[in-house]
Amino acid sequence: MRILALDTASRACSVAVVEDDVVMAEFTVNHRDTHSRFLMEMIDRVLAISRFTLMDMDGLAVTIGPGSFTGLRIGLSAVKGLAMGANLPVVGVGSLDALAFPFSHSDKLVCSMMDARRHEVYTARYRFDGGSLIIQAPPDVTSPERAVSDIHEPCIFAGDGAVVYRDRLLGMLGDQAVFAPICHNQIRASAVAACAMPRFTTGEVNDAAAMTPCYIRLSDAVKMVKR
Repeated sequence: MRILALDTASRACSVAVVEDDVVMAEFTVNHRDTHSRFLMEMIDRVLAISRFTLMDMDGLAVTIGPGSFTGLRIGLSAVKGLAMGANLPVVGVGSLDALAFPFSHSDKLVCSMMDARRHEVYTARYRFDGGSLIIQAPPDVTSPERAVSDIHEPCIFAGDGAVVYRDRLLGMLGDQAVFAPICHNQIRASAVAACAMPRFTTGEVNDAAAMTPCYIRLSDAVKMVKR
């Protein structure tokens, strides 16, 4: 099975082509330019480098949040257009799930933590059973302190939120806080594809037209309307 996967949930942007259990090509960048400026070029390049076309793909996978409101909309819009144009199935993957996936063979608790600004983080906790992801605490947006207040065991922290708030986490958990290496603090599109692969196999795909981002936090515009 060949999957074109992408992530635009944070400042980093990642695109990959995965064939079965092989990453054929992956392109990840991390800078402050909006993803809309280079996402389609990145897609074209990974397809060209892997020597495939969009029509060679069996499906598309994309992160659906939480994360940057603008980034999520860009990624979903791109995938919807590609899916409808090429008549391909789509699977939406939680951003925090994809961030935790590289630790699927660890027996430790895993805490994904993305910087949500305003002194908060998007976070969720997981364990893995035979490589399968088991959610221990569902996605939430909260302070770093509250996110870890009930952790009493060694825990792997992954994501830019863990980098930003490393000192606070160490202050609360001490040596029970284990931090991911720098290569695992960004979501990789290959991890998005790996998370999506079982759902393609079982036919648990999403309706591309109906897919919406999972923001968790209300936008400023919505907050103003509700006042």
